[in-house]
This record gives sequence, C-alpha cells and structure tokens, in this order.
Amino acid sequence: MSSDPVTAALAGGPPVVFLLTGVPAAGKSTVAQLLAERFPRSAHVRGDIFRRMVVRGRVEATPSAEPEMARQLRLRHSLAAATADGYHACGFTTGLQDCFLEGMLPFVVSRLRSRPLFVVVLAPTADVVRRREQARGKRAYGSWTVEDLDHRLREGLRTSGSGWTRRGKPPRKRWKRSSPGATASPTPSRYPVRRWV
Repeated sequence: MSSDPVTAALAGGPPVVFLLTGVPAAGKSTVAQLLAERFPRSAHVRGDIFRRMVVRGRVEATPSAEPEMARQLRLRHSLAAATADGYHACGFTTGLQDCFLEGMLPFVVSRLRSRPLFVVVLAPTADVVRRREQARGKRAYGSWTVEDLDHRLREGLRTSGSGWTRRGKPPRKRWKRSSPGATASPTPSRYPVRRWV
C-alpha cells in the first residue's frame, strides 16, 4: 500500500477528506464531483444544501455581515463538517465544498475531526468567474461583486494561518487535458492542495 494517503485511498485503502473552497462559479461543484468519481468509495457533500434547508428565517450572506448571518454560516459549516465526518467514519473518501470566507476556513477545519485532510482552493481570475457566472443557469452574486468576494476569499486565506502565504496568493495549477477538446480529468496528486495536520 502506498505511503501517500490519496494514492492509497484511490486503491481502496483508508479514506481521506478534501475540503474545497472558492468563490461562486470557481468550479467547486464540478471539481468535487470529478474528484469523488475517482475513488472506489466516495461522497460529495455540498455545504450550500444546509443553507437551503432553512425554510423560514434564513438570512442570506451579504456584505453587511449581520450577526445572525454569521451565526447561520457557522451552523451551516458545522453541519456540513459533521456530515463529512460521518461519511469518512464509514469508509468514504469525502469532498466537502463550499465558499469559506474571512476566517471560516479555519473554523471548518476545527470542526472536521477526520484526517488526513486536504484543502483545495480554486482561485480563477475574476474575468473567468464572471464569464462562468453569466453562462450558468443560476445567479450567486446578488449584492456582491466578483472582485469583492475574490478579495475576501484571498484575504481570509492570507490571514487564516492556513499556509497560503506565498506572495499572498494561493498557488494556481491547471487541469491537464489528455487531448485537445477532451474533458478535464483531475489527477488527485496534482491538485493545488495543502495537507492540513
């Protein structure tokens, strides 16, 4: 069995957890799903589903940063982390994806008990995000601008103690395509990841 936990999990060994973050339209859902499909036992936890479960009294995330909004964000992220832990405890490699801004990344890491844990930051340029947002069927930005959320994500990474401090930006890597026009096929060992211990 490989000493690399991701390679071992791909071969049916002990599961790992991936925590994926990025602004809306960064590609979190797509990458988390592609990643999960590579493992023999896997789960894809979408953090936003816990926001949508609130029927009445939900406070949407806005630049105003209301105390109730922060409380609901912590609840949402805590529920998502507990769900990821539950899948991992039952032997599933788990990808948990959501937008973690301004200190929420270390909060979620503190709630996740499962290890090994790998953090994946998807950080396309604002122009790329704008094009993706226009092309998809849902609108995620509302009262935010792409630049504002991108800044809040990067600032949160810079100040979180997460290790993403090289020149103040997370590293950027691109998927390799096997041939022109082929679907991107992620290789877990080439993810822009940081192992969180």
